[in-house]
Amino acid sequence: MSVFLLPRRMSRRVATVAAFVVLTAFLTIEFAAPAEALPSFARQTGQPCGTCHTDFAGLTPYGRLFKIGAYTFGGGKYRTALFPSSDDSTDSKEKKWVPPISMMSIVGFTHTQADQMPPTAPYSTNNNTVVSPVSFFWGGAITDHIGAFAQVTYNAPPVGGFADPYGHTWTWDNTDIRYADTTKVGNFDVTYGITANNGPTVQDPWNTTPAWAFPYASSTVAPTPASHTIIDGTFAAHVGSVGAYADVNNVLYLEATAYHTLDFSTQNDLGTDPFGAPGLFGVAPYWRAAIEPHWGNSWLEVGTFGMMADVHPWAAAPLTTATFPQTDKYTDIGMDSQYQYQGDNYWFTLRGTYIHEYQKLDASFPNGLAANPTDELNEARGYASLAYGNNNRVVLTGQYFNTWGSPDIGLYGALASGFSPNSDGWIAEIAYIPFISSAAPGWPWFNARVGLQYTWYNKFDGTNVGASSNNTLFLYLWLAM
Repeated sequence: MSVFLLPRRMSRRVATVAAFVVLTAFLTIEFAAPAEALPSFARQTGQPCGTCHTDFAGLTPYGRLFKIGAYTFGGGKYRTALFPSSDDSTDSKEKKWVPPISMMSIVGFTHTQADQMPPTAPYSTNNNTVVSPVSFFWGGAITDHIGAFAQVTYNAPPVGGFADPYGHTWTWDNTDIRYADTTKVGNFDVTYGITANNGPTVQDPWNTTPAWAFPYASSTVAPTPASHTIIDGTFAAHVGSVGAYADVNNVLYLEATAYHTLDFSTQNDLGTDPFGAPGLFGVAPYWRAAIEPHWGNSWLEVGTFGMMADVHPWAAAPLTTATFPQTDKYTDIGMDSQYQYQGDNYWFTLRGTYIHEYQKLDASFPNGLAANPTDELNEARGYASLAYGNNNRVVLTGQYFNTWGSPDIGLYGALASGFSPNSDGWIAEIAYIPFISSAAPGWPWFNARVGLQYTWYNKFDGTNVGASSNNTLFLYLWLAM
């Protein structure tokens, strides 16, 4: 597969092609036969994508159980495990094993309300069509109790190029390797397991936590607010972890995980820029607790998650790998809730997430990187979605987002006026998924999502002056197979 960027003069042609793909899907997929399997997980379970996803990557209750069960559920016509255990049935062993490999690619067209300021190489100042990301996955069972979601990704170069010589286009991405088993404790059914992953919340079964939150696809070249809590993606692909979890009666979920920064050369070898995140001092504990009772076709989750991290800021990156001897201390506490209802031919989902971060800047303040010895940062998201249709699915989604915190000229002085992290706005999206419960013509293990997304800002990086200039229209075609 070739990976490429399209110049602005081709944007209209690409939009025409995308429209043709959508029209063709509407005309042909309505008459497709039911699918026996779709990419990797679906091929393994024998279930269509709509069993696990309201709209990928949003999970259904069954999708959450599949993840908690270490990606090992079977049921399809292929053998589940690469290494089946000795107590497997003869029929299971005689099934053909197929590697659980998948890939995806997103072609996106981005238009911002105002042209972006140079330097923008290798892009135009506006109306860019970019193929990014392109990912390859191992997704599924390895043994009867061990499974993995492992991702390798190409990302197009950032606007203006890389900030230092350690920037990469290819990198390891979201990775979660699990062991899971079941037992009974009294009258309770318990699934327990171990997770090893490379970023806080990658392992979480709900889409309320940062790693798998909406938007599932977004522009890689549009401007975005600079500030976010440290649990919200800061350490993604920079760390390794081991954790333990338990799910009791499919109602109570508990997890504790410890994270540690990978060394400089390991990060670089894995395609991650080591200067992209501060280094953790020692081990950073992460916790998760959630309850999800359900009645009829309704599921209600209420939970909490959080992390405590002591970090060494870089002293003069990228000129030197030295860090300050002191540590900044971050405590992130999150609260989340989700309600899902399954109708005869639709899913309705509501989500809310709030994260409060307390920063004790024992390194940044005395070394002139922050004006205050302590700061606070908050994030909130409110989400509503209707996924309509059992075969050809149309998804309508709206989300409000808000980031606010302590003004600090040291931390935010390089941003717009206001010297604060405050940003807020709305995201609206309409998406079409033609193969959510039906076979794609020619290759049944194929899926697609066509989306039109608009993001508008009331405030951007501390000011509402010019905030609307960053408003973004994003048209994308997401292919998975």
